[in-house]
Amino acid sequence: MQKQPREARGFLPVTMEEVRERGWDRPDFVYVTGDAYVDHPSFGLAIISRVLERAGYRVAMLPQPDWTSAQAFTAFGRPRLGFLVTAGVIDSMVNHYTAAKKRRSKDVYSPGGEGGHRPDRATVVYCNRIREAYKDVPILIGGVEASLRRFAHYDYWDDRVRNSILVDSCADVLMFGMGERTILRLVDLLEKGVRPEAIRLPGTCVMTREVPEGYLEIEGMPLVARDKAAYARAFKVQYDEQDPVRGHGICQRHGDRYLCQNPPAMPLSTQELDRTYALPYMRAWHPMYDEKGGVPALEEVQFSIAATRGCFGACNFCALTFHQGRIVTARSHASVLAEARKLTTLPGFKGYIHDVGGPTANFRRPACDKQLKSGACKNRQCLYPDACKNLKVDHREFVDLLQEMRRIPNIKKVFIRSGIRFDYLLKDKDDAFFNELVKHHISGQLKVAPEHVSPAALDAMGKPRHQVYERFVEKYQGINEKFGMKQFLVPYFMSSHPGCTLKDAVELALYIKSTGRRPEQVQDFYPTPGTLSTAMFYTGLDPRNMKPIYVPRDPHEKAMQRALMQYFNPVNHDLVREALKKAGRSDLIGFGKDYLVPPRRISGKGQAFSAERKGGRTDREKAAAYGKKNHRPKGAGHDPMARRRKG
Repeated sequence: MQKQPREARGFLPVTMEEVRERGWDRPDFVYVTGDAYVDHPSFGLAIISRVLERAGYRVAMLPQPDWTSAQAFTAFGRPRLGFLVTAGVIDSMVNHYTAAKKRRSKDVYSPGGEGGHRPDRATVVYCNRIREAYKDVPILIGGVEASLRRFAHYDYWDDRVRNSILVDSCADVLMFGMGERTILRLVDLLEKGVRPEAIRLPGTCVMTREVPEGYLEIEGMPLVARDKAAYARAFKVQYDEQDPVRGHGICQRHGDRYLCQNPPAMPLSTQELDRTYALPYMRAWHPMYDEKGGVPALEEVQFSIAATRGCFGACNFCALTFHQGRIVTARSHASVLAEARKLTTLPGFKGYIHDVGGPTANFRRPACDKQLKSGACKNRQCLYPDACKNLKVDHREFVDLLQEMRRIPNIKKVFIRSGIRFDYLLKDKDDAFFNELVKHHISGQLKVAPEHVSPAALDAMGKPRHQVYERFVEKYQGINEKFGMKQFLVPYFMSSHPGCTLKDAVELALYIKSTGRRPEQVQDFYPTPGTLSTAMFYTGLDPRNMKPIYVPRDPHEKAMQRALMQYFNPVNHDLVREALKKAGRSDLIGFGKDYLVPPRRISGKGQAFSAERKGGRTDREKAAAYGKKNHRPKGAGHDPMARRRKG
């Protein structure tokens, strides 16, 4: 991790004393954030604050304030124009809880990685405290938490439908999507005295008394809270209209008012992106965090470059469609190369650019020529179930950029660690990028996300058929052999997604076994706001066709699906055996290479459970050996003998 500067000079003020040192009587905005203050373009708070600064506004930062009273929110007095509020880079509930709803002990966006520096539902809590301190001050909310919770939404942690976050927070305006252009236009309107309910600015939501002309009205609260079919229909409209070219405004009734979403904002142009990333970021955490060792989240992105925005992959479990949208835009080569040269001058740089990419690294332009003119197609995805015939697949521009980066003095290696969409890559008739990727831009292994092997699960996810991934694996291996290299693939798979039954999970386990892989970490589906998959999880319906879909909700079944992905771990054997029996696949219980787990027998009355010996080791001994090999912490796994020993 880079050694941080000891002076706060160059950062925006974080105390009233620093405000006065700048000659200000008060700030125009107080920016409240659930993350620690890191002035780096990978953090939305850094971008928005620097955009406002460039436009001449005075911004004071209030990171991770004490939310137990309103006192902390008066640190700068009443700002001239209002408060900006964000929960941080990710949703505060996702930040705090695992997919199993267990509290996380760490928070990489806080000093020293400590947990407990922000509240649950941070946006709502912060806004409510501000209202206690200043009843009529303007409050503008944004960021991922606000963006994805802008409509009435299913909340996995409460297991119920909650109001729009704009209602619960009592804020004036919600900004969704990427907000650089939106914030400046919004502030201009507010300075001119335009009332929030009259704002019709793309990329914003406000509360209104009636539905504006031309806007679509969807099922409101509390109907969507009690009628799952109504929820699915409402979500489908939200999803379909999430396009800045053809999308309509949408209104949803909340009590005697309407949540009014104005149409999405157009993505920034290349020139606008270039200006955004050229702002004078300190590229460091604020020095007030030095004593705790800084902010761990910076380490992952400190020497990486965000080169693109948007994703037309539109995986159903991903919220990018609802946040950044499907139209991809990219920075110019000059902008990316300038940032790469800057990175080589920073303390701690060792010659490696850790990543150059975006949501999907090899998406560098709109999917087809008509998207900027007509928008992304309604009811049609660019790559699912098959690639659209209008899809433009050409990696030559990316190859040129990577080659230019490699020629910069003091750069030893440029890695691509953000997602590669392998089905898109296979559509390119020119193998130049694939060759470059394998030869120059992988650090021994490439991470890809086939997600599953079952057709039913993949359909629910909006992912290509497993055969497509198999073709990619074969080609990847062939290119490695051509260059005399031995590099590996690390595939990500997901358990318990809507549409995935125990039989599908068994199919995935058999595939994992056939490849000889032993994944150390597995991903359980996490129902987060703003995704099509979460709507499926809550309603049991596929909003695309309103047909029922199987949803594994029971925690025990979810545990069995996870265990199947790590069938080889002896601590999972009980769950795997149970899952195989429930799935009608008891034929996979036995000894030898054709089985997933060994049988379990009772050797005699009052004696411990043990498996038939195979190679001189029992299940208990295998579990102990596995734990020692993988450095499992005490209590991390289930000891199949513990219950009998206590007896």
